[in-house]
Amino acid sequence: MSAAPLHSRGLAALASGLAQREFSSVELTRHLLGRLEAAQPQLNAMVSITGEAALAAAARADGAIASGRAGPLTGVPIVHKDIFCTEGVRTTCGSRMLDNFVSPYDATVVANLKAAGTVMLGKANMDEFAMGSSNETSWFGPVKNPWNTAMVPGGSSGGSAAVVAARLAPAATATDTGGSIRQPAALTGITGLKPTYGRVSRYGMIAFASSLDQAGVLAASAEDCALLLGAMAGFDPRDSTSVDQPVPDYAAALATPAKGLRIGLVKEFFDQGLDAENERQLRAAFAVYEKLGATLVDVSLPNVGLSVPTYYVVAPAECSSNLARFDGVRFGHRCDQPRDLLDLYKRSRGEGFGAEVKRRIMTGTYVLSAGYYDAYYLKAQRVRQLISADFVRAFEHVDVLAGPTSPTPAFPLGAKTSDPITMYLNDIYTIGANLAGVPALSIPCGFVHDLPVGLQLVGPHFSEAKLLAAAHAFQQETDWHARVPAVWQ
Repeated sequence: MSAAPLHSRGLAALASGLAQREFSSVELTRHLLGRLEAAQPQLNAMVSITGEAALAAAARADGAIASGRAGPLTGVPIVHKDIFCTEGVRTTCGSRMLDNFVSPYDATVVANLKAAGTVMLGKANMDEFAMGSSNETSWFGPVKNPWNTAMVPGGSSGGSAAVVAARLAPAATATDTGGSIRQPAALTGITGLKPTYGRVSRYGMIAFASSLDQAGVLAASAEDCALLLGAMAGFDPRDSTSVDQPVPDYAAALATPAKGLRIGLVKEFFDQGLDAENERQLRAAFAVYEKLGATLVDVSLPNVGLSVPTYYVVAPAECSSNLARFDGVRFGHRCDQPRDLLDLYKRSRGEGFGAEVKRRIMTGTYVLSAGYYDAYYLKAQRVRQLISADFVRAFEHVDVLAGPTSPTPAFPLGAKTSDPITMYLNDIYTIGANLAGVPALSIPCGFVHDLPVGLQLVGPHFSEAKLLAAAHAFQQETDWHARVPAVWQ
């Protein structure tokens, strides 16, 4: 057996070790559960740790391996973002509103990964109802960045990202509405993939903005993301937005070389808002691609600068509609001794939702109101189509687009909580892909002040295999994705 500790190995290496019986799933699961428990006081990355159920699942996985019934992921432990419903385990969405909600069923993503043989270690902390860019809006408190616990890990999938960055689990599920997979991946030095809208089922994934939300994956490397995406993706008749299209062998496609790849550098992404040191790391990454035989082409997305205002009309409008179901009547938080039905609604929602969620509900209700629907919501949907068309035109000339994931490295906890607009601008480079519904990923490409920097790659619809191959080629030449904070090694 390799001398490397179990937690330092990626998903692919762990799957190989389990298949070759180098160690058991129970042994691996017990080791990672110990790390999760020990790290919780420092990182606050988890809402629930399901140790007993995890060890039982690991024992079943060991039985499947011993009897020759194992699949590629059998026995590999993972963590789920606490936005995915999990049968018999509470699903809080980072909110007081759902603090006591125990789901009676599994989300399709959870069910697919369970069928693939993965072992759930628990549920990761997150921004409340996925609304946030720093993982500071959670009812359960902020998540800390493993590289520097005074810094944010990004959001809303900050718990999932912190777990992977600290090597507490080899991979985690996540969701991305405006950058909530890619931005935390960039800020914690790991790989994060947001698939094409409709590629992965949203059934059982608690909704924020239904036309933007997409389930994806966080892991150390593109290879690990490819393995997990292959098990997660696929058509689901229970999700009306799920696309009935065959799932490629993402792992096999990783061998595609970067030679001949046409990479479009989005000129609007290299503006005055981008940190100069971040840009220096990105330019060095582009040089690696040129060395691999890729061609760099300057491209323009003329309307992408309108992404943030467009998003903050569309997303709150959909949030206002989706969160109307949380009323204190059927499930979730209910106020004590309501005087009447109106008091029940008002106090249950007032007590159950945090400040950021209330802000977005109120904004969304305003833009959907009779006097403002045309002026704001309809106009935003028209601008969304212009942004989407920009991506389509760009992909007529290049295979993928490239640029920064985040304007800066991780920022201090509390630095932007009093200024929502400044906080929203953290997603300025990621929101466009959500509005267009195209796949995008972030890979680590360097460090600034001992904090990771992320490179974003964006592809046409259903080009996940191409994106993962491009990321894998880069990671074969560099070791940024393999670096771990010293305290978590």
